[in-house]
Amino acid sequence: MTNNNIRVRFAPSPTGKLHIGGARTAIFNWAFARANQGNFVLRIDDTDPERSTKENERIITDALSWMGLDWDEGPGVGGPYGPYKQMERMERYQQVVNDLLKRGLAYPCFCTQEELEAARAKAKAEKNPYQGYQRTCRELSHEEVTKRIQAHEPYTIRIKVPLDHPDIVIDDLVHGRVVFSAKELDDFIIMRSDGTPTYNFCTVVDDADMKISHIIRGDDHLSNTPRQVIVYEALGAPVPAFAHISMILGEDGKKLSKRHGATSVEEYQLEGYEPDAFLNYLALLGWSPDGETTIVPRDVLAHTFSLAHVSKNPATFDPKKLDWINKQYLSNMSDEEFAKTVVEPELVKAGLEKRADFEKNASRYLIMAAITKPRVRVAPDVVGLLHFLYTGPTPSIEEKAIRKGLASGGAEASLLEALEVLRGATSWTPEEIDTALHPCPERIGVSNKVFFGALRAAATGSLVSPPLAESIALLGKDLFLARLDHALDVMKCV
Repeated sequence: MTNNNIRVRFAPSPTGKLHIGGARTAIFNWAFARANQGNFVLRIDDTDPERSTKENERIITDALSWMGLDWDEGPGVGGPYGPYKQMERMERYQQVVNDLLKRGLAYPCFCTQEELEAARAKAKAEKNPYQGYQRTCRELSHEEVTKRIQAHEPYTIRIKVPLDHPDIVIDDLVHGRVVFSAKELDDFIIMRSDGTPTYNFCTVVDDADMKISHIIRGDDHLSNTPRQVIVYEALGAPVPAFAHISMILGEDGKKLSKRHGATSVEEYQLEGYEPDAFLNYLALLGWSPDGETTIVPRDVLAHTFSLAHVSKNPATFDPKKLDWINKQYLSNMSDEEFAKTVVEPELVKAGLEKRADFEKNASRYLIMAAITKPRVRVAPDVVGLLHFLYTGPTPSIEEKAIRKGLASGGAEASLLEALEVLRGATSWTPEEIDTALHPCPERIGVSNKVFFGALRAAATGSLVSPPLAESIALLGKDLFLARLDHALDVMKCV
């Protein structure tokens, strides 16, 4: 059953791709809603028309969907409190501004930028402890305001901060009690001279209209909170609970940015990370169920997430830990799941295989899965591990493999012995191949290293490859024997 009293939102601005920090905020909101049987609302804050684009909006929603963060209300879903895009809510903002003006809780301000800067400089020179907007237009008469508006003077709309307002106290669910002095707040602008609303105004109108109960966001927004409380009070709306989560730092202790590597969700998706592993890792940046557990499946996160376990200290993004978690998710797949969801799609994407009925090639794909699964960091790694299967009967052999694998004493005898024993193989399974090859080094008087090194270089063109018997089985008998002949020809030129 849904708890309609718990309502959270994620409100990205489509001015760029979804950043890791924003993704972590979305995860915390989604997990809090799911853990409390509440509602997760997606709202698009697109009031920056010069930088907001439909393409960025698509990229953001695609990234959320890739991570499995389904929203209960918002674009593509609808809901009782829409529209869920700010540019579609302009009439509502104007309606609220008109109401505040009518009730004397806001007023037009005709001060020019030059006048504001001069007043600020004067207050600074006089060492006035209050250096914000000097409330020049706060007490203009109705007649003067009307006259100046009719004269088409540009003006903004400012909210009236009560002069006797007490300290604003926020019992933040992460940082604890935070106190702001209301005396330091000026009558801030809620609507610009071009008729567009400011962030601290429209976000409050939206959150109030959408009955948001908890605002979980980055602590870079903590300084916005007192102004937003003033707007809530002017609207006569309940103030939601706040939880400001710490920023994410790079390994050098500085705010995460492009100099630390990939910073958008899309980049990690394109690199081939598993969405569940990526979600798991980002959830651990500032939260932990018990301080020790590192593998937290999606359903566990959705049941156990609590703001009580969110740290107020900055989190450090560690790519190595992300890789480790991703490997855990990959290695925990069954061979069949890994073959279906990783091996086949990646080989098709690389143009090495054509998409076909998986069942027709199941045994082959299962061998591929078994030999690559323990060796991959991200899904596309299987392409590099298996590429040798698609280089034909005369593959290019790495110079190092020629030097150390084919030019060593005993290499030619090793390849001739392998040709002899495997020509008669019938079932061509890894087990049969391994059994046939195992006695060969001792029989011809070479070390295992020399024998199998020569075989690996001939079969794969490299000294590094997945397990040899399985690799030979995947090549198929005719192709493998042709590669041995090719390697023997290469050796004649060494």
